[in-house]
Amino acid sequence: MHILYLDDSGSVNNPDENYFVLGGVCVPEKSLRWLSYQLEQLAASIDKTNPRSVEFHASEIFSGRRAPWNRFTNRPDRISILKSVLCVLDDAHSDIVTFACAVHKASFPGRDPVHLAYEDISSRFDIYLRRMSTERDQQRGLIVFDKSTYETSLQDLTRDFRQQGNRWGSFLRNISEVPFFVDSTASRITQLADHIAYAVFRRYNASDLTYYDCIESRFDSDGGIIHGLVHMQTYKQNCTCPACLTRRNTIGQGSLTS
Repeated sequence: MHILYLDDSGSVNNPDENYFVLGGVCVPEKSLRWLSYQLEQLAASIDKTNPRSVEFHASEIFSGRRAPWNRFTNRPDRISILKSVLCVLDDAHSDIVTFACAVHKASFPGRDPVHLAYEDISSRFDIYLRRMSTERDQQRGLIVFDKSTYETSLQDLTRDFRQQGNRWGSFLRNISEVPFFVDSTASRITQLADHIAYAVFRRYNASDLTYYDCIESRFDSDGGIIHGLVHMQTYKQNCTCPACLTRRNTIGQGSLTS
């Protein structure tokens, strides 16, 4: 079983933001305890007396307005913490991979960027599970989100994709259930997903590679193509971001490949 933890970054309705991002990390169940422990150790370095009080939320760490992050009055210190959360993946096994979809909102007028991003990521996750499967070992997956207002709509979308297929005509055959929604305060890996989404959002919305560079090598890839990162847009046909560059010769911008 592989579990894909997802969170969002960017606001659908904020006209000052060009992008909406869904992103997160796919973890085989055998590695859940290890990854959670690494993040718990990092929390203990922030507050050794009560590490459970430390929730890694990227935008709150960056702003430094709320406890415990307001203790770190120098922004470089808070940036270092943000990067430390992402860098727990440095020592992770290679079967822990990241996924993200950055949707350029203006490229898709009248379309819901949440639905666009989720359709793309869920399809890529299903393809990843198929690629990891063998005749004797069929890989299955679950998707876990931070609790949000998207709960009902994304569960309905998953049912539709499983029963009727997505816009590419593919069915989600390897994802066992509709998404589960959890409180991020109780899930360290959901907090990591928040940081991954934030890193990708900063990369595309602000051209800020500070956090993205920590995880670029972790996106699911195969055959020289980065499958786990998608830049969904129509305005820049010659985009040189890694997601666009690696697939330009095989598929169109924003479309799906197996």
